[in-house]
Amino acid sequence: MIKDLNDKLEGPSAIFLSEYLLDINKGAGFLSSLSRDDQKKVRLLGTRCKVAKGEGVFFQGDPHTGVWIIETGRVRTFYAGPSGREITLAYWSMGHFVGGPEVFGTGRHVWSADALEDCELLFVSGMSLQRLVREVPDVAIAVINGLVNKGKCYSALIQMLGTRTVSERLRQLLLILAETYGRHEGGYVIIERTITYDQIASIVGATRQWVTQSLDRLQSEGILTVNRKEILIRDLSLLLD
Repeated sequence: MIKDLNDKLEGPSAIFLSEYLLDINKGAGFLSSLSRDDQKKVRLLGTRCKVAKGEGVFFQGDPHTGVWIIETGRVRTFYAGPSGREITLAYWSMGHFVGGPEVFGTGRHVWSADALEDCELLFVSGMSLQRLVREVPDVAIAVINGLVNKGKCYSALIQMLGTRTVSERLRQLLLILAETYGRHEGGYVIIERTITYDQIASIVGATRQWVTQSLDRLQSEGILTVNRKEILIRDLSLLLD
């Protein structure tokens, strides 16, 4: 059963390249500010759907039809260039929405989205969302705030890609993973290996081979240790050098 939107948001944070770690998960709880009655209005006009791990939610170039609010699981948004090479824009978690920026169902998708794991989503069509915005002021505020946070996310990504070297982006991603997924144990920060080298490469804009070599180099420098299950960071401050 899908959780009530007022329930406490739990689980993993959103992930995207940003210099501002405290802003990473802003925008979660897209509709959590609504009253229960207003949430019911949203649900009456929305459609519950399930997307299995690896399946697409929407595809680059397809017409916009609405937005999907993530209620369980995580969704990746990504852009594919003419060569087929992909760059991951963000991993979105529970409480966030995907499907913008044309939230009212006009235009075409400029990127794609797929499920990182089995997901439960609430789809709200563009026409329905437009109706809700007209009838429920708090929905309009939620849409505006959601788009503001998405704009900040993609602005941060552009800044990182344009001003940081790929090595610096890898170090920043490790800091973000430590902040959002890491646990402190024995003076170290331990990150569970739920993200693959291929996924890291797609986020920082590199190849898998480069990521492997770079992590090996960080290991030889004594900054971290990588095994099949974990990335153990010995000293976070060393990633800032």
